[in-house]
Amino acid sequence: MTGTSWLSRALPWRAVRHGALLLLICVGGGAVAQEQDPGQIRALLADQAAQAPARREDAAVLARFYAERGYRLAWRASADVQAALALLDGAADHGLEPADYAAARDAVARLGGGDASAATGADVMLSRAVLRYLVDLHAGRTRGTVLSSDARPEQRFDAAALLQEALAGHGLAGLEARAVPHFGLYGRLQDALRRYRAMAAQGDTAVPASVAPRTAGADARDSAALRRRLVELGDLADGPGDDGQLVAALRRFQQRHGLGADGIAGRATLAALNVPLRERVRQLAFALERLRWLPALPERRVVVINLPSYRLWAVDRHAGEARPVLDMPVIVGKALRTPTPVFIGTMRQVEFNPYWNVPPSILRNELLAHVARDPDYLRRNNMEVVLAGAATQDVDAAILGRLRSGAARVRQRPGPDNALGAVKFVLPNSMNIYLHGTPARALFERARRDFSHGCIRVQDPAALAGFVLVEQGWDAAAVAQAMAPGTTRVVRLQAPLPVVIFYTTAIAEADGTVTFLADVYGLDAALARRWDAP
Repeated sequence: MTGTSWLSRALPWRAVRHGALLLLICVGGGAVAQEQDPGQIRALLADQAAQAPARREDAAVLARFYAERGYRLAWRASADVQAALALLDGAADHGLEPADYAAARDAVARLGGGDASAATGADVMLSRAVLRYLVDLHAGRTRGTVLSSDARPEQRFDAAALLQEALAGHGLAGLEARAVPHFGLYGRLQDALRRYRAMAAQGDTAVPASVAPRTAGADARDSAALRRRLVELGDLADGPGDDGQLVAALRRFQQRHGLGADGIAGRATLAALNVPLRERVRQLAFALERLRWLPALPERRVVVINLPSYRLWAVDRHAGEARPVLDMPVIVGKALRTPTPVFIGTMRQVEFNPYWNVPPSILRNELLAHVARDPDYLRRNNMEVVLAGAATQDVDAAILGRLRSGAARVRQRPGPDNALGAVKFVLPNSMNIYLHGTPARALFERARRDFSHGCIRVQDPAALAGFVLVEQGWDAAAVAQAMAPGTTRVVRLQAPLPVVIFYTTAIAEADGTVTFLADVYGLDAALARRWDAP
């Protein structure tokens, strides 16, 4: 057998015991180690890099790992091999794919007879699996990224150095904790993933369409399947119960799924009830994956917005993971035309009584037609044309031409009807996305709230301004005074504030409640295609 011929054939790992692995790698380790030629590892690394060009990053980490140890075998101690196998056994608990790391186990299971070449190949494969696992835990299986408007580079995660250190001190058991994201949500999602996997193993009850137009307790025959399904999902206690309890359980289910909690099994509720639990498991795995894409956040205050839940949380992280100080609904970009991008911004100033500078796209696609038909349109909407530093509400053919060419722009003056409300929160970015208030208050009552052109409208801008400015000595009275109608006032933040605009369709709360949300922008579907690609 050559050093690499075994790579093309693998046995199912379920037929192999860890004890066999330890025997095959380590019993002959002493004899093999004396004869092992560093050139064999160099050749294997080159061969694997050529076979899998799509995984160049993994190949580079593996090459650096062996270069730093002089291309000598890494897995000499049986305890280290056992710890490595235990580490890889945890892949499913993180929503990762155990099959991604099974090649090392299969390869080592085929060893025997003190074959130095085969032992070298097994050593490389085990190192490769562990290193890839560590990088997957830290950066994600799909290696996704979240754009950031902050140019500060994140400290590089060095899986090769981490594994070298662990092997030197026989401390592989602690590697996982050093690689995963340090967010409280991550651990809660892991707990939910284990729970939903167990639930999925029990099967799904289908809720028939006949229950859809009725209240939950309207017909005992139609509600029997609904009752079983709500028991399966944990929204209803098992055992006898009245119709009122069933309606209350359905409302709990609707709240957990971003639906109007009316206690009626309508079309959207019925669709959510019939989502297979294996799909919920996948949503939880994708939520864990997206957390791995995030850089480490500073231990201070941060604003987090999750687009599918149309919600904002203001969190004080000075003492580690903490409950939100604020929790409020938001309105985000329209799914079909102007979705809000996922990125990390840095809030640098707050503007009270702001002007709304109409974006060129809105001016071109929506506003110009109104202005051309109605010369008084700007005056009635408290808007003005800005041209060469001067502002006017009078529009003639020349000004209209300059607006069409982009030589002039339109802005809305501060006031009760201003599209930004009384406060604008500025986080400079090339996409011109920011947070602001709004006079259109009724939209916050909707269950689905993707109505904006991309910016994020917050329900309680006064409370958010208080959170943002509290460390600069502002209280509620100071915020109210600044928000009172008047001139524009710009307040620069002494300590810029991170704003994480995130996307996850699964959230696990501290009390164990799990929320599943619609894939409003189709980003889960896009991630699924990458996840399932060879």
